Amino acid sequence: MTHIEHDWDSPVWHHWLRELTRDHTLARFDIRGSGLSDRNVSGHSLEAWVRDVEAVADSLGWRRFPALGVCQGAAIAVTYALRHPERVSHLILYNGYSCGAFSKGMPKYRVKEAETLARMIEIGWGRETGAFREVFARLLSPSDAPDQITWWDDLQRLTADSSTAAGLWRGFHEIDIRGQLAKLQTPTLAAHVKADNMVPFEAGRDLASRIPDCRFLPLEGRNHILQPKDPGWRTFIEEIRRFLNDNPQRDLPPPSLFHELTHRECEVLEQIAQGRSNTHIAGTLSMAPKTVRNHVSNICGKLAISTRSELVVEARNAGFGDD
Repeated sequence: MTHIEHDWDSPVWHHWLRELTRDHTLARFDIRGSGLSDRNVSGHSLEAWVRDVEAVADSLGWRRFPALGVCQGAAIAVTYALRHPERVSHLILYNGYSCGAFSKGMPKYRVKEAETLARMIEIGWGRETGAFREVFARLLSPSDAPDQITWWDDLQRLTADSSTAAGLWRGFHEIDIRGQLAKLQTPTLAAHVKADNMVPFEAGRDLASRIPDCRFLPLEGRNHILQPKDPGWRTFIEEIRRFLNDNPQRDLPPPSLFHELTHRECEVLEQIAQGRSNTHIAGTLSMAPKTVRNHVSNICGKLAISTRSELVVEARNAGFGDD
């Protein structure tokens, strides 16, 4: 959980916010029912959370941007990118997972563990004694830093009541995007802390393995939210910058006629509008010539266009190929 009013002063989040805003504008929001977002709301589900991202992105007016998803936020970011490929230039997933403990086929011990922790939240989240909350604090920050443990404890009391916290916890474990990941075409970097106690390392590796061309980055450390002293912290920040620079953001125009095209198809169409041959496109976009032909065929089918010359004209009229 987060609380955007207090996170800037947080010993857990401050260095993240400093680094992420060094070269970029960062937009964050507290998940529904918590922090500064509306309280006492229903719909603790992946579908509701994705709608919230849509509302935030639309209110900002950003046409195209990189998206960072942390923990359960990874599944939310992936789902948003699948629905709006023209808007997400890059995906950065951190300590993410493709399915929660309440998903089909999960081991019984995982189900029992998640349900036990949900009951602990319901019983102990709002109590004066911090004994129950400390269980979660130490899962998140096992490094025994007193200021971090205290902050996690305070955050839990500030950001949500016990009923909301339990509802969110159960919602996080009902996430299951395994069947959708193979469709993702957005350039993706998935990073995971090897000794994370909240989300097993294998869950992160499994998530990355299901995403086409995903780059998986193992990180040395113990904290769920990497701290400056964790060996993987600088690696993580440096790799984010390298990933964004190696895959430069391109503001491809998304006019309504072309809204059904995927991000990859838009990239191919950009090349076609510049008069490039399939062979040239294959080399530029690092794909097989046959794959390029398939993309061209799909684009023509979606746009009801029969010839390449007509496709070039329509694409340039829509703003493609202006470089």
